[in-house]
Amino acid sequence: MRTTVTLDSDVERLIRDAMRERDISFKEALNDAARTGLRGNVHKRARKFAQKTFRMGEGQEFRWDKALAVADSIEDDELNRKLSLRK
Repeated sequence: MRTTVTLDSDVERLIRDAMRERDISFKEALNDAARTGLRGNVHKRARKFAQKTFRMGEGQEFRWDKALAVADSIEDDELNRKLSLRK
C-alpha cells in the first residue's frame, strides 16, 4: 500500500537512526517501527520486584511502629536541654 504521511522531526530522526544502525531502507525502518508500536512490543516486560527480607531477632527492645513517638520524645528532650541552658 502506498500512502503519504507527515512525520514529526523527532520521529524522522529516530527512523533515520534506525536506518543507519541496521543498514536498512527508510521503508523497512518505518514498517518495523509501526509493527513494533502497534503490537505493543515497545517496552520489554519488567522483572517482578522482590525484596529480600531479614529477621530482626526475637524480643526487640525497640518497637518500630512507635518510631515517630520516640523521635518526638528525643526532640522534646533536646529542646528542654537547650531551654535550660537559655539558648
